Amino acid sequence: MLEMEPCTECGGKLKRKFVDQEFERSGITIRLTGIAAWVCSRCGETYFLPGGADRVADAANALFALATTEKQYKGRLAAQVSRS
Repeated sequence: MLEMEPCTECGGKLKRKFVDQEFERSGITIRLTGIAAWVCSRCGETYFLPGGADRVADAANALFALATTEKQYKGRLAAQVSRS
């Protein structure tokens, strides 16, 4: 479990948080909010569970595709992750 592991960058303690990630490509900016992650309380390094970073990248790529194909943006597109 990640909470028991120290940060690989500074050795600090990891805490579970919900983070935002912003991506920019070809003048389009997208923002994903509410992503579950582990964040170092000392240096701020962000960690995802195995496969989590790939799922975030997949979501970002899907939003870029939507924005480009449907022209559903005005320079910025956002999505929020629901927590049930």
